[in-house]
Formats: sequence, C-alpha cells, structure tokens
Amino acid sequence: MEALAAPSEQLMTAADRPPIINDFSINVATANGTGSQTSNLTLLRTLFKMGIPVNGKNIFPSNIQGLPTWYQIRVSHEGYIARRHTCEILVAFNEVTADQDIKELPAGGVCIYNADWRNPPQRDDVTLYAIPVNTFLRTAGVKGRLRDYMANMVYVGAVSFLLGISLESIEETLNYLFNKRARLVDSNMEIVRLAYDWTAENIQKADPYRVEPMDATAGQILITGNEAAALGSVFGGVSLVAWYPITPSTSLVDSLNDYLPRYRRDAETGANNFVVIQAEDELSAIGMVVGAGWAGARAMTATSGPGVSLMAEFAGLAYFAEIPAVIWDIQRVGPSTGLPTRTSQGDVLFSYYLGHGDTKNVLLFPASVSECFDFGSIALDLADELQTLVLVLSDLDLGMNNWMSEPFHYPTTPIKRGKVLSAEDVAAKGFARYRDIDGDGIAYRTLPGNEHPLAAYFTRGTGHTDAASYSERPEHWEQNMARIARKFETARQLVPPPLVDKVDGASIGIIGYGTTLYAIEEARARLAATGVKTSFMRLQALPINDDVRQFVAEHDRVYVVELNRDGQMHIILSAELPDQATKLISLAHLDGMPLTARWVVEALQAKEQ
Repeated sequence: MEALAAPSEQLMTAADRPPIINDFSINVATANGTGSQTSNLTLLRTLFKMGIPVNGKNIFPSNIQGLPTWYQIRVSHEGYIARRHTCEILVAFNEVTADQDIKELPAGGVCIYNADWRNPPQRDDVTLYAIPVNTFLRTAGVKGRLRDYMANMVYVGAVSFLLGISLESIEETLNYLFNKRARLVDSNMEIVRLAYDWTAENIQKADPYRVEPMDATAGQILITGNEAAALGSVFGGVSLVAWYPITPSTSLVDSLNDYLPRYRRDAETGANNFVVIQAEDELSAIGMVVGAGWAGARAMTATSGPGVSLMAEFAGLAYFAEIPAVIWDIQRVGPSTGLPTRTSQGDVLFSYYLGHGDTKNVLLFPASVSECFDFGSIALDLADELQTLVLVLSDLDLGMNNWMSEPFHYPTTPIKRGKVLSAEDVAAKGFARYRDIDGDGIAYRTLPGNEHPLAAYFTRGTGHTDAASYSERPEHWEQNMARIARKFETARQLVPPPLVDKVDGASIGIIGYGTTLYAIEEARARLAATGVKTSFMRLQALPINDDVRQFVAEHDRVYVVELNRDGQMHIILSAELPDQATKLISLAHLDGMPLTARWVVEALQAKEQ
C-alpha cells in the first residue's frame, strides 16, 4: 500500500501536550447524498456504546444531493450535550468547503483531510493529517457509485485510530446499523480496517484528543425526537394520522408507519386499528384530523411552520366548534420557505393565537426525546379533555437528531377521553352540547353512533346557543366566548406544569423552553463558577399557571431565552403578566443553529453590565 510522509506540522508528539480525554467536538464535512450519515452514526453510536455521553447534530442542506453537509458530534465526560461554539476536530472530506471549514478550527485543533486533493488545506497552528482515500478504495476494489459512499468509511477508520476507538467496537456498531447483514458489514469494515491500519503505520499522533471508555450511558438508548413522538402517539391511542410531507416532520409519520402496523393490528383478524393518510395538501390533512376528532377518533397530523400557516382556518374551527385535534409542529426557520433544514422556535406566537378572531391554543414544549414520547399521549389526552386543538412544538434539532435517553416508561394511566356521554348518560342527565354544567368551561359531548335520540347536535363554526342551535344574538355570542375563555383557564391546571430549579440567594432568573434547556444548563454552570447565581424555570406548556408569576416575583430580573428573532415567549409572558413585565428581559437569538452555552453566558453578561 502507498505510504505518505507525515507533514512537518506533525513533528510535535502527543506527549508534548496534556491529553484531552472525552471533552471535545468533531465536525465532519462531506457532501449531501454521499452516504455520510451511516459513517457519522457509526462514530456516534460507537462512542455512545463506550459509555461516553454524546450528541450528534446533522447540519444538512435543503436539497437532495451535492450541497455541503456537516455532522457535529459532541463528546463530554460531564454529560453536556448542547452544541459547542467551536469544534476541535475537523474531518474535511468536502473539498468545496475545506478552506472555510479549516478557518473555523481553533488554534491547536486537528484537521483530517483527503490526501488526494490537489490543494490541501494550510494552517500552521493546527495539526494536519492527510489520509489517502483513493488508495483504500483501489485496494478494496470499490468502483462506480459506491466510491462516494465507501470513501466516508475511510474517515471512520482514521478517526478510530487517532481517538483510540477499537475496531471491534466499530464492527459491533456496523452489525447494529446493517442489521447483521454480513455482506454490508464486511465491505464497510474492509475500508475501515485499511484506513485504521494505514493511519497506525504512517501517522504520528501529534494532538491531545482521545477517548476512553466510561460508564455514563449504561441502560440508555439513542433515538430521535420524531421517532419518540411517533411511538408515544401510538401508546397514546392515535387512530388516524393525516399528513402532507414537509421537512422536518416527515420522519415522524414515517416512524408512525413503522410502529403502527407492529402494535396496532387486531391480534385475531390482522386488521389495522388505525389509518395513515397522505393528503394532497396541509389543508386536507388538518380537515381530516378535525373530522376524525369530531367522530371520536384520536387524530393527529405532523407538519412544520408553512404547514401550520395553511392549517389556520381549520384550527379556528377546532377551537370554536370545540373538536379535539393534535398538531405536531417540528419547527424550522421561517418566515416563508426560510431555512427548511435549520432549527428554531419561531412558531410560538403564531401557534398560541392560531386562528382569526379571539383564539388561544394549548401548546406543549418537549425538551427531550422522553418528553416527545410522553407528550404523544398527553397531547391526545388534553385534546379530548379540553375538546380543543393542541399543538406540540418540537423543533428540527430535537426531531431529527439522535439523543441519549433513559428507556421510556410504559404508560400506566388509562387514556383520558374527557366528558363523553353514553346513551344512558343522556337519558339520565339530558344533553346540551355547549352548556357548562360543572363551571370549568368544558361542556359534555356525544359521539356519532350514540343511540339516544337527544344525543345528536349540529356542529357549526357560526354563532350558536349552548344547545348548538344557530344564533346571532349578542348575548349568546358573549356567553359562548366567555365559556370558552373559562375553559382555557381550566387548561392552566391541566397542562404539564413548569419545572423549577430555585437557587437560594439568586436575584437572576432564567426562563426557557424546549431544546434551549441544554445550552441554559451548561451556561448556568459556567455562570455559577464565576459566582453568578441563577434560578431556572423551564416551561413545558402554555397557558402558564401561577407558578410562573411566583417565579418572576421572586427574582429581580428574569431572562427569557429562546431561539427566535423577536423574543416570542417574552412577548406572551409580558402580555400574561403585565404587572411583572418590566422584570422580563428577552434573550432571543436565531441563526438557524442550536443554541450554545457560550452565547447564553455572553448575552446575559452583556445585559448585566
């Protein structure tokens, strides 16, 4: 096999620098559509199975093939999984972006690149490792379209040697990813071994970065938020899913199409107890969901910001006609087409007030894959209990990337259908569809098929009395809207409450929601190390309850951290707590990338000066 002389930059030995173990980030730069996802998942899962806390973020373009893509793996012995502001190790396997990629490396970083390039990257203050990719492909006899795919396995082998990952661990991961299909495993492992052995023989390691096994991931799983949401919805009893494909929500329904046939078929007849319908557009999708909810089905759709925009009119119908429905909004960057493959929290304000006229909707904010699983059930329960639309606002980062998690808990509480009357109930109590009997704003409903002659009613999006008869009388309109508003007050006690970490002596409070959690957690630790105490409240839902008012009242300043331009949650909280609004300070940031602890620390410190 060909051998290359080690670059002069590698003359310094690793012994000259103190080792950095399990505390760095890797940035893999490739071209979209070249199969790098398998290579990246191989590294991520192998590190995870070594017991090391990891998180992988796929930063990909909004096209099918050819444009640059990056995959960032954070390795943290402390368990931090927020995106780091920089990556110390660069795998430069895309010549188009190599110059810019290497410019972003910090001094003392590492660049592993393809030695076959005519114009190799140049920097004097980083360690450069040149790996002859074509040599391994020729040796393995890889030809045609497979060359691009197998070329990515070269960096798996090189990185494995340089970081101290065993070939046995890599092979175990490939067996998992390829479901033990020997031909695929063997062909990929051949390239990995060739690159690993060549690197061992020809590269003098001159950097401090390496990994060592830990025991911090025992018993945990790796899963995406969209997969977890799908599984949670299955266990929550979803029976109709109508959708139209849109990034980044498509994989949620793909997962439902995987899980539902396995878990929701009649054991005796083999008949499906569910239906998944790909509609012609988002309007049709939400129309089917609302219709199915009216008929008594547990119904949902999955979409993103542009889809929610198209669903607004049906959302208003669900709100006013009081029909259960669930929308999973996997948020991406808008407005308009925006950045379809970047993450944000930009749909909060729009979703909260979705629908023309006076509307407010229940929103849920999962921050982890386990909450995506839990909210799959909770959203369907709340929709039935409150007889209204519930939107679950996940995001691209949580939905499409792999996250560590404890195994999910099998639901132990029965499905909550809310105030549904049987024929016997109607006979005993009578029935008026929109009459508030219990004082909580939630009326009783019947479902189609109820045999009692008084169980029927006419559902309409126009003005009506509490008996569902048509009316344009002002007093009927006011009474009905006041009751729906009262129902929203009831929702404050039914939605998942905020989670609070109160620190004694802290004058600064932080409010966050969703995946900002991880950057905030790390930022708080950094601030605490400098003597700055902070308390933290994580919102799990809107509407808020009195816990939020109390949290704000107990602190001099409360920073609302979120991933959008305008500080949308800050706007909502200021409106909900007008007497406390002067204490609320917006820390909003949006560049399409997941939030970093560094940004949170610097933004908060700038406000504190």
